Amino acid sequence: MTAPAHPAPSARRLRTRATLLAVLGEHGTLSRAEISRLTGLSRSAVSSAVTDLIDEGLAGETAATAAAGRGRRAAAVTLRRAHALVLALDFGHTHVTAAVADTTGTVRGEATARLDVDNHPREVLAAARTLADRALAAAGHPLDAITAVAAGIPGALDTRTNVVRAPSTLSQWIGMDPAAELGRLFGLPVTVGNDAEMGARGERAHSGGNAVNDLIYVKASTGIGAGLLLDGRIYRGASGISGEIGHIQLPDTGTWCRCGNRGCLESVASIVEVRRRLAHVLAPGARPDENVELPPLGELTDTPAAARVIGEAGRTIGRVLADLVNCLNPAAIVIGGELGLAGTPLINGIRESVDRYAQPAVAEAVEIRASRLGLRSELYGAIDTAVAAAVGQLP
Repeated sequence: MTAPAHPAPSARRLRTRATLLAVLGEHGTLSRAEISRLTGLSRSAVSSAVTDLIDEGLAGETAATAAAGRGRRAAAVTLRRAHALVLALDFGHTHVTAAVADTTGTVRGEATARLDVDNHPREVLAAARTLADRALAAAGHPLDAITAVAAGIPGALDTRTNVVRAPSTLSQWIGMDPAAELGRLFGLPVTVGNDAEMGARGERAHSGGNAVNDLIYVKASTGIGAGLLLDGRIYRGASGISGEIGHIQLPDTGTWCRCGNRGCLESVASIVEVRRRLAHVLAPGARPDENVELPPLGELTDTPAAARVIGEAGRTIGRVLADLVNCLNPAAIVIGGELGLAGTPLINGIRESVDRYAQPAVAEAVEIRASRLGLRSELYGAIDTAVAAAVGQLP
């Protein structure tokens, strides 16, 4: 007689388990009461999720013990750190990074290389396998120790067909199925998503116990895209191409964009445009075709002219984000990518526009900050996605 099939866990239960994995990975050993306090989850939800993790071998719990003069010390929950290993790949426009991590999100080995990702897809995919081998060697494990693989790519991926669709960013990848190509290279199923989506996942997984269920992650780099985390789930839209805020058009702007339209956000506020303006301000005598070496953006905070340029870019981005705030009422907006390294002037500029153009109640409710992970949000998001696949949580 065939045993009855167990019903699939609900989306709420999957989110609760993911939250517990993240907070335990961040803090190590915690009591159930501490988990409840850090996550905002009810004690009954924490108890149920902890029991599930213990049953699956992902966590262990010490017995409550007596403490001198203080009654009983609470039982402590700890992740079993060596339960499984995963492989994460972060494809940027000019780099590829491979990392081996365990199910707590701890990186065991990593390798990266500078590559022209946009124009040489076959060579880049082959290089990803080489980098993965280097990361595995650094971690001291063979490929057959990997239980799940996830990757983020800097372009739009049609979730109906799994093929790349955006000609303005990855023109040489059009029609390619990155998950299938990587699957053949590694002999494992591979989960692939947009890099901004991975950034949103990474920020939530490494929120330090302050996780929110409604978050907009903005990757502001060569292009500008958003990963949307709504009610605890990544929102991809009807065909997986949501979050293309870089192509929202601004009034009174006639700059041509690579998509063929005029006045798109990324045509006036990308890292390329910001650097061009900074070069004009910081090296006014330079020729237009001269390559001007600029300090890291984070070091320009105290340079008034540079801060004005960065602040104006923030106000421009904030004008678009104000409309998203009105529509989605997020708890947090996190700015990542290269432009996110600009720090206070950029964030203050975004804040100014959101306060000016969004409705007061929703503007007041949203936290706006730079990524705490710097340029690693997308990598950690790919790790979180691979871990979710490894422990059976991936929707």
